[in-house]
Amino acid sequence: MSLSQKVRRVVTGHNEQGEAIVLMDGPAPFLFQSEHRPGFWSNDIWRTGQMPVVIEAQPEEPTLGPRRQLPGPRGSVLRINNIPPESGLLTSDDIAREFARMGNAAGSTHAVSGRHPMMHRTQTLDYAIILSGEIYLVLDKEETLLRAGDVVVQRGTNHAWSNRSSAPCVLAFMLLDGVYEESLAQQLEGEGAPP
Repeated sequence: MSLSQKVRRVVTGHNEQGEAIVLMDGPAPFLFQSEHRPGFWSNDIWRTGQMPVVIEAQPEEPTLGPRRQLPGPRGSVLRINNIPPESGLLTSDDIAREFARMGNAAGSTHAVSGRHPMMHRTQTLDYAIILSGEIYLVLDKEETLLRAGDVVVQRGTNHAWSNRSSAPCVLAFMLLDGVYEESLAQQLEGEGAPP
């Protein structure tokens, strides 16, 4: 599977008579790229800001504005990421800039874990679908190789994505806002990890 930097997005809605129609058909407008990670891009497809989601006949574009790695409270994010093969390690300053540019300045856990420069923990439930290529899911003490067609249910864990192949890996992510169970939240705070 090969994808361009902007993914075609088809959004449905309703006309004045309540009939189903296509409202938008074209590239999803929000594209995030990184000067420190050549070849990396992230295309936000849709965002929601509450649960249950209010279904409007003709919604406004929800993806514009500054880059936000995480969904808002009770929200969700659907995005497609292209992760190129790793070509060297990022400096600690690069890491700090990357997480700040993603709208999650406190998100990096690299200083705590040291496992991978892009290690981070998000208080979200994430569904990740590998669309093409292969990638390692790196956790605190283990990792697993994933290939096209594999699906990860990432449940608020400390993790990173590491592409050690010679080709890009394309993933679809669905992030849902979450809340840590109280005893787990206390344990994670005790380890000095950001929420």
